[in-house]
Formats: sequence, structure tokens, C-alpha cells
Amino acid sequence: MSNLATTRPFRVAIIGAGPAGVYAADILTKSQEVRDGHLEVSIDLFEAHPAPYGLIRYGVAPDHPRIKGIVGALHKVLDRGDIRFLGNVTYGRDLTLSDFREFYDAVIFSTGAIKDAALQIPGVELEGSFGGADFVSWYDGHPDVPREWPLEAKEIAVLGNGNVALDVARMLSKHADDLLVTEIPDNVYQRLKTSPVTDVHIFGRRGPAQVKFTPLELRELSHSKDVDIVLYPEDFEFDAASDEAVRTNNQIKTMVNTLTNWLAEEPEHAQHPASRRLHLHFLHSPVEITGTDGKVSGITFERMELDGTGRARGTGSFVEYPVQAVSRAIGYFGSELPEVGFDEQRGVIPNEGGRVLDADGTAVPGVYATGWIKRGPVGLIGSTKGDALETIGYLLEDRLNLPKAQHPDEQAIVDLLESRGVEYTTWEGWLALDAHETALGAAFVSDAAPGRKAADDGGTGDGGTGDGGTAASNTAASDPAAEDAAQRAAVIRQRIKVVPREEMVHISRRRS
Repeated sequence: MSNLATTRPFRVAIIGAGPAGVYAADILTKSQEVRDGHLEVSIDLFEAHPAPYGLIRYGVAPDHPRIKGIVGALHKVLDRGDIRFLGNVTYGRDLTLSDFREFYDAVIFSTGAIKDAALQIPGVELEGSFGGADFVSWYDGHPDVPREWPLEAKEIAVLGNGNVALDVARMLSKHADDLLVTEIPDNVYQRLKTSPVTDVHIFGRRGPAQVKFTPLELRELSHSKDVDIVLYPEDFEFDAASDEAVRTNNQIKTMVNTLTNWLAEEPEHAQHPASRRLHLHFLHSPVEITGTDGKVSGITFERMELDGTGRARGTGSFVEYPVQAVSRAIGYFGSELPEVGFDEQRGVIPNEGGRVLDADGTAVPGVYATGWIKRGPVGLIGSTKGDALETIGYLLEDRLNLPKAQHPDEQAIVDLLESRGVEYTTWEGWLALDAHETALGAAFVSDAAPGRKAADDGGTGDGGTGDGGTAASNTAASDPAAEDAAQRAAVIRQRIKVVPREEMVHISRRRS
């Protein structure tokens, strides 16, 4: 047993309160060393936003309650009381790595990846060309992005064949009233309601058997009301590797079956076509975004073919689509952090199994990484559990030889934050904000209801509160306007997300 364990708790700071950070904290508290009494830990979980959950709150589409159900598990971990949450604390501004080293025996970075991966093609700088991550941040009510989003295009291209691309395309094509049952911020709902969009096109470089989204995400597309799904027979190419993947991988088999079934279906209600269409294109590689007067007016692709191994190669044949906006959803990329190395190619903190490395490739004592900032933005949310397990394993292995904190008292870091005027938030503050957002949702009365009044309390204002393919129709045989209005009037909202940072902080720090 170490002398440290007999004198005081082992102090750990985790920077980033998304799933990766919460999983790391939970795994550490449940480690064999802690259970056996050989180690007592004291963990502080820091977050740049006033609210916890990171990607779950600001990176998952609001119409995905099943995926966001993971919040329940994260809530249980943080609600136990053995992990302290300190929100609205920005690393590199409010606290530096040097500060953390003085107050903690170990520091774990779990800051994730929030920027868009770069797309190096001509025209990417045109007005109307947007990063998918930026759009996600807007519709999820991120406090640090503009409240408005330009939604003037009738035809939009979404580049990418992953879950984020499907989220973006679904949010662009879905009717705003169908999002009222979610926690969509009010300013986002109002803007989406005015969107003139009629056609959203999703483009992927490879074939249907190589897509990177999940069956759940794919099935969600067919749930959008008054949106027809359009597919193209010429895009359905399968090589030997594709056939093998379908034969051996149940997830790929499910997605390919779903797509081919949609392709084979005749429109169920051709006499009542949907007002919007969502087109799925495969074997398209973007080569140029074209413009008129500085604005997006089209996008050119090279048609691809599979090479027998599941990879795509160019055919030398090009096709252009008229669009007025492009959303680039080809992946995320990590951000460089002060006082820590950064791999410019991979967008991660250089590390070995979670041990952070310096410029010479030597492990920095007491500094670790987990999640996307450790391995890159790949894998599903649940993948971060195994990632955190590896990092915590190395931390526990190293703990007896780490430099000891100079100011390990739990109150010391709070005193430092207060002395610097940092308006930090707490777990109790999040519970208050959570209750406030839920109450805003409960107070909501739809536009369709007689005597509608806006949900009040808290001053939330702008933020608190076909062309040749085969279509699989989501259109109802009949949907009378009166019935539709009655349904909207009866809608029950989960919550209305508060957007402005200052308001989130005020509610979280308000004393009853």
C-alpha cells in the first residue's frame, strides 16, 4: 500500500465531461485497487460548457431519444456523489496544465473532437458550403455558435456516409413540427420551420455495403413524415469484398437488405407524393463545388467503382448536381490544446495507450488521454468504455511513481477558481438547469392551439425555450389539415433546451 493512500486521496482531474470523461471516472472509482481499499480517489470532472454530457448534449440529433438514453446511465454515475462536476471551466483560459499539475496527482484529457475534418476540393470556401459539425452544433443549441443558420436552399448536398451525415440530412429534410416532441431549441425550430428545402442529397464515395452508419440510423430515415426516400439502381454495385461483408457481418447485411428493399419498393402512395425528398447516392466522390457570384450553385462528382476489395476507384466519368448548399459531414477532427502535444495529421494528443507523450516520444508523468482526443473520432459512443479502461489501467500502474500534487485539498481548486472570477457550475446546478428545461417543455403550447402563449420563465428568448430514382414513400394516404393541427396542438415536448451560456450559468448558480 502506498504512503499516499494512507495519508490522503489520490487526486485526479478529468478534462471533458462527455461520455469518455464520465466512463473514465466511473471505471477508476470501480477499479480493483479502490474496491480492495488500497487506493482512495478524489475525482473532479471539468467541462467547458455549463452542462455535462459533451457529445450527447451537443453532438447527437435531438430526434434520437434512444441514443440519448445513454444520458440516463451517465446521470446515474454523476448523481452518486463520488465524482465532483465543475462546469463552465475552460482549459487553457481559466485553468492551465501547470495549474492542474499543482492541484492533482494525475490529469486525464477527454476533450473529444468537435471540428470538421477538412475537405480539400475547389469551391469549398463558397458561400453556402458549410461544415456538418457546425450545423450539428447549431441545431443542438451549442452556446458558443451563432443563433441563426442560413436555410435558403431548396436543394442541398450532404457529403458523407456516416451517422453524422444521416443526422444532418434527416434534420434538413424533416418537417420542423415533427421535431417538437424533442428537446430542440426554440430558435432552431423556428428557423427550420421556414426552410424552403425540397430535396436533400446524401453522397458517399463507396457502395451500399461500405457505408459507415448503423442500422438504427438508417431506419430512422424512414420515420420522417412527408419525406420520400429516393435511391438509384446504378449506385447498387457489389464486388467480392461486398458480398463477403454481407455474408459475414449481420449489421452490414441488415443495412444492405434495407437499402435494396427500399430500392425495389414501388411508391406506396404515388398519387400523393411527399413534399420533400431524401436522395441516397453511392459511388460518388466530390471533385468541385461550383458557384455563381460567390455562392454555391452546384457540385461535381466523379463516378466511382469498386475494385474487388471494397475500395473505390475513379471511372473518369463526371456528373454535376444543381444544389444551393453543401454540408460537409466527412468526419470530425480534434483541436490542439495548450501545453500538450498535438498530432496534426490525426487530430489527437500523441499518446501510447493513453499515456500522453512529449515531443521526444517520452511519456509525460501524470498526464493521460482518453476518447476521441486519444484515438481519433472513430467508433460509436460505447467504444469509449474500452478506451477509458486502457487509460485507467495505465494510470493505476503508474500511480506510485507520479509527481504528487502540491495543493491536493479539494477546496483548494475551488478557491483558485473563485479567486479568478470563474463562474463555475456544479452537479446541483445542472439538476436545476435540467429541471428548468423540462419545465419549459411542459409549459409549451403549440402554435396550433387556440390562445397559444410562449413558454415563459427565464427569458430564454431566442435560445431557451425527384429525378429518376425509385422512391420509398413515407407519405400517409390522407392527412387532413384539421387533424394535423389537432395533433400539433396536443404535442408534449421533452424539454426546451436553454442556449445562451450566460443564462445557463445564471440558472445553474441561482440559489434557492
